[in-house]
Amino acid sequence: MHQLRTLLDHYNEPLLGIHAKHYLKNVQILEEDGVVQIHLRIGFFLSDTQIDQLISKLSDYLYDKGIEQAFEIDVASKVETHKVQSGLKPIKGIKNIIAIASGKGGVGKSTTCANLAIALANNGAKVGILDADIYGPSQPLIMGSYDNPTTDDKKKIKPLVRHGVKVISVGNLIDPDSAIIWRGPMVSGALMQLLNDTDWGELDYLFIDLPPGTGDIQLTMAKKIPMSASIIVTTPQDLSLIDAKRAIAMFNKVQIHTLGIIENMSVYTCQNCGETAHIFGEKAAEKLVEKYDTSLLGSLPLAIEIREDADSGKPTMAKTQKNALSQLYNEIALQVSAKIASLPKAVMINMPTVKVEYTNNSSKN
Repeated sequence: MHQLRTLLDHYNEPLLGIHAKHYLKNVQILEEDGVVQIHLRIGFFLSDTQIDQLISKLSDYLYDKGIEQAFEIDVASKVETHKVQSGLKPIKGIKNIIAIASGKGGVGKSTTCANLAIALANNGAKVGILDADIYGPSQPLIMGSYDNPTTDDKKKIKPLVRHGVKVISVGNLIDPDSAIIWRGPMVSGALMQLLNDTDWGELDYLFIDLPPGTGDIQLTMAKKIPMSASIIVTTPQDLSLIDAKRAIAMFNKVQIHTLGIIENMSVYTCQNCGETAHIFGEKAAEKLVEKYDTSLLGSLPLAIEIREDADSGKPTMAKTQKNALSQLYNEIALQVSAKIASLPKAVMINMPTVKVEYTNNSSKN
């Protein structure tokens, strides 16, 4: 058992594209009936296929190092609550709130958010989406429901559940053809009400699909909503990157960690000839990553299937998990969840209960 522990402590090759420390920082080794049980406890969820790959790779490594004793490996996941910006505390029941931002509209942020949420839910995580784009809510179309939510006995809004994800959007509360003519403070207040008056239950991740821009609405939300991290979605185009830089700067200003960049529409492959073209530019996201010392979480192609699936109300990750596009979303979801798991945990302080009793000290007659 000591040899096993030493070998696992020194294993440093990436597993599924993630550094081994994220899988092996919480290992318990026990012996039962002559068989060594290796229990891995990780802070994010894996698909059944990913778990099989992880166990297979670790087993091969241990056998190659000369381990002859019989052993079994099992994997269990538990998402922790992580630190939020100074002056705020996590919302009860919601372990991690992650802002999905772009700075610029039209880069596929909402579609990416939906597919990312579904990918995590498919692996067993409890996931929600708050569509914070009051003027142009996209999630009702993408997730396939314009139904009005109901309320419970406590007047809490019950979110819709689509493709395993809890979703709430202003688009589910108003007529889709109505114009919303609200000023900034009204919008910020409505969004905070949507967040606080929705019965989210227990969530591992709540994604907030922020509206484009870095103005008063976005800044107010970033200051008032306790967030574990943010993710920036951009295209390689210089115009998108300019606004992506502003979004990162805004999050830095309010002390919200930028988890990384997702580059959407990075390359186009012709369906007829197979030729590839970088229509919106090339390697721009890499420069952004280097400048702001963050990570490239993944790149997604300019593919008609992504658009068609979103327009049909059944995003790619809800439609299939067996093509190249779904594999890309799964890989990005794994990067996101593993990086969240590596963030500092929230300090949950339970103060002792103090009971004060009053007695009558008046003098006796």
